[in-house]
Amino acid sequence: MAPSPLTADDVYHYRYHHGTNLGSFFVLEKWLTGSMYPPNAAGESELDAVKGSLSSTGLEATRSKWRNHWASALSDDDLNWLTNNARCNMIRLPIGYFTLGPSFCTSTPFDGEPAQVYTEAWAAVKTLIQRCQSRGIGVLIDLHALPGGANDQIHSGTSSGKAELWGNTFNLALATRSLVFIAQEVQNGNMAGVTGIEVCNEAAFNAPGMYEWYDSVIRAINAVNRTIPIYLSDVWDFGRCLPYVQGKNPGDALTNPVIIDTHKYYCYSASDTSQSARQIIDRVPHELGELEGKDANVFEHGAVNGIVGEYSCVIADQSWSHGGDRPSLTKEFGEVQSQRWQGRSSGSAFWTYKMDWMDGGDWGFKAQTNRGALSSPRSLTLSAQDVRNAAHGAYGRMQELHDAAFQSHVQYWDRTSPGQHFEHERYSEGWKLGWSDAKAFFTARADGIVPGGDGGDKLGCLDMWVRKRMVETGQAKSQTSYGWEWEQGFRKGVGDLYSAVGI
Repeated sequence: MAPSPLTADDVYHYRYHHGTNLGSFFVLEKWLTGSMYPPNAAGESELDAVKGSLSSTGLEATRSKWRNHWASALSDDDLNWLTNNARCNMIRLPIGYFTLGPSFCTSTPFDGEPAQVYTEAWAAVKTLIQRCQSRGIGVLIDLHALPGGANDQIHSGTSSGKAELWGNTFNLALATRSLVFIAQEVQNGNMAGVTGIEVCNEAAFNAPGMYEWYDSVIRAINAVNRTIPIYLSDVWDFGRCLPYVQGKNPGDALTNPVIIDTHKYYCYSASDTSQSARQIIDRVPHELGELEGKDANVFEHGAVNGIVGEYSCVIADQSWSHGGDRPSLTKEFGEVQSQRWQGRSSGSAFWTYKMDWMDGGDWGFKAQTNRGALSSPRSLTLSAQDVRNAAHGAYGRMQELHDAAFQSHVQYWDRTSPGQHFEHERYSEGWKLGWSDAKAFFTARADGIVPGGDGGDKLGCLDMWVRKRMVETGQAKSQTSYGWEWEQGFRKGVGDLYSAVGI
């Protein structure tokens, strides 16, 4: 079987994602955008702000205020800075079920007049995605606020203080309907640039029935859109989520890639605040260690990838009380996080990009990027001509690198398992496709597959891409006993291309 040619969707779905969240635009949080809350707002949630505004200024004025807020999420100057300075290729966009419009608000706390504020909200989301896509920036649609609340925090849309999604038949059904609607909208072809759909944000720890609901949602999305990646909250337990996700990504079937979203904060729990800034920084290089022995062997175990969907440069005052130079240590904190997430995850999104109190300090993506604490992968900093030149230079070394890798592979197995049957040609085929795919991702912008021009993308969701190619080329375990040789060759080909182009 021949592998399918690389498409723009492939690039948006499977590349390494470097970016930021766009919080408090479609799901308000008072600490970020207090200007959206009138004095009579009863609390700090989206619903509190909407009800307060409706009470004090009426429906039309509230609609206008919300519409203007959505439109202000990203200006042309913002997009210029994100692409040219931050070298961002992804935005995680938190939305609520109410963002989808009044028909999704029936029999919820947003029912009635509040629902009418959102008649144009989904259109605003689609416009934002289109504007990002025109710059080569993908958007991860994060269903941040779910009916009843996936957690008890105000970023679930209300100030109920309860996580009433779980165990509630109506709320779970509405959440599923919301996600299927988004998947259908993407499938219909008028939302290019969507990186994936996140099923829920920060589910309550040990939420009852959560994994069973994940099962049903994955099936429901797959029924209408078989290619869009599905992102799942790890419920603050990355290690427990790993085997579940691995089971959803078998190495012998092409279903929606299912990817973990884990969040890394170091300023809330007692175990964090009891440590000094130096102790916290020293922990970062060991994060995501649960992946060891779980990923990078799709043939045997299935695929698993994860992103760090939220992180910041915030260290609590209690930790600073232990001493240390705050500016230099904060910068180092961002640097080691950038290094670790780029080295061990499939992407990361800083929390957050905008707030009323710009530049946002240790919570600000712009502030920390401008201060040098956060950096993009080197490949994204290259000009289009640099990418072309590097790819051309690598081509001249391809045969030499292939032959060296193939010879090393054959000699290793001749030495360790003499006389045993192998199918080493699969290694060679895998290497060639791995090299070719890595090059195609690297030159996708320069070649016009995706907009943007400058920058070279790397395969970030590598396990997921290996799985796709493995099935397409007949190398899955159900198809051959020697697909492991193909996989090893594919991964080596990817690595050799990156070495050849200097990334």
